[in-house]
Amino acid sequence: MKIVICASLDFTEEIKKTADKLAELGHQVVIPRTSEMILSGEVTLAQIKEEKNNGQIYKRAIRQDAIRSYFQEIEKSEAILVLNLDKKGVKNYVGGNTFLEIGLAYYLRKNIFFYNPVPKMSYSAEIKVMQPVVINGDLGIL
Repeated sequence: MKIVICASLDFTEEIKKTADKLAELGHQVVIPRTSEMILSGEVTLAQIKEEKNNGQIYKRAIRQDAIRSYFQEIEKSEAILVLNLDKKGVKNYVGGNTFLEIGLAYYLRKNIFFYNPVPKMSYSAEIKVMQPVVINGDLGIL
């Protein structure tokens, strides 16, 4: 199955480990382009965090056409896996871009898998409406 991993860039190392495990299970996996750049050394996670902190990350996203290009990957996939880990004091965090990607996957009738349960956030109800399948860390379910 072709699976797109959706997650915060802060989780890049975990994204890589998860992608490798899914590939071992026979899946074709797509990860965010910026995560690929971090893993290849083209940019550091510290640089990305600095861009986020100073409000300039949107410039990189525009240059890379990041949202549209990842939407296209989701469109070509069979499923998304939301790698929702703890961040900013929120258990199983789902950020803005990931929320957009979940909405697109829902609209396109893709399978939506959550690595962990839906977080308690202001938009938890909207996430639950999209009926993600929570796998509780068990990639074998996919």
